[in-house]
Amino acid sequence: MIQNKIYSLLGLAQRGGHVVSGGFIVENSIKSGKTCLVIIAADASENTRKKFGDMCEYRQIPIAFYGTGEELGHAIGKEMRVSIAVTDHGLAGEIMKQIDASEK
Repeated sequence: MIQNKIYSLLGLAQRGGHVVSGGFIVENSIKSGKTCLVIIAADASENTRKKFGDMCEYRQIPIAFYGTGEELGHAIGKEMRVSIAVTDHGLAGEIMKQIDASEK
């Protein structure tokens, strides 16, 4: 149930124009300071996980490793996506809260 809510919130954020996806675009969004939350697929390569983990840690941006690339892409109406950035504080906070609840 919580998993469905997370993907629904990602879809809502996408429809509202508050999601960017894809490695290069997410990286630019992080560096520009527009990102509130980064979600990396749990099945992403170790290199990708480290790269975005280090970037987010340096800039103190919350990061979550959640779902698969297929699931994340489907949630935002795209093909497979390994990296997603949420640019709205309210949605980012709610998504993070749901991800934290799903890990308990």
